[in-house]
Amino acid sequence: MRVINLLTDARRQNGNTNFIIFFARKLLGIPYVAHTLEVNKTEKLVVNLRQLDCTTFVENVVALNLCVKQGKFTFKAFCDNLCKIRYRGGEMPHYTRRLHYFTEWIEDNTSKGICAEIQSPDPPFSSVQDVNVYYMSSNPGKYKMLKENPGYLPEIAKMENLINKKSYRYIPKGGITNTALLRKTVKDGDIIALTTSLKGLDIQHIGFAVWHKDGLHLINASSLRHKVVEETMTLYAYLQKQRTMTGARIVRLTE
Repeated sequence: MRVINLLTDARRQNGNTNFIIFFARKLLGIPYVAHTLEVNKTEKLVVNLRQLDCTTFVENVVALNLCVKQGKFTFKAFCDNLCKIRYRGGEMPHYTRRLHYFTEWIEDNTSKGICAEIQSPDPPFSSVQDVNVYYMSSNPGKYKMLKENPGYLPEIAKMENLINKKSYRYIPKGGITNTALLRKTVKDGDIIALTTSLKGLDIQHIGFAVWHKDGLHLINASSLRHKVVEETMTLYAYLQKQRTMTGARIVRLTE
């Protein structure tokens, strides 16, 4: 019912609506809950708009946005889009085909024509991230499905190796300032993927960009605030408080 209500509300909006921001704001206040996809013994498509983490928040908003672009306002269309976004190649759900690392999520959804990563101009994209992920294969005990299915580990390690040694330009945290250049570069509704210094990981947190008068802000499912929020502080100020976050990769959904 929540999905249908959201799509019905979207149908009433005019054509100039930024539907990413529209849907993101419609989900404000929903509780932050981790591991909502880890609820079945075998992988199934989980639809849960009552509880969100940063990734499922972004995926649900993107799936809703795709429904509007396609002119399909049904629950089935939403589920089809969610599956397409969440799994490699849009295949049927399986744990080893889920796009666990956000770098792979970007690459796979770019190949599907859903998004494209922005990496220029320089500045502000003056830093380079050399991807080196291994956290999942090195810590299987921290993942319920890997603990119960050790046979999945080789596939996870293979996936990690496919994205390793790739490089991406990003905006360092000190460069996320309220300038005319940044306002031209980052648009309302872009996905902000926050890079990290944590070993074995590529992205620590994700959300959506939205500009306020004082600068760039983040709409996100926040573990710190325990719910989906539009941060009152600028992204620059937010990042200064996050010791292990190093900057932002920017991903734009296709028109």
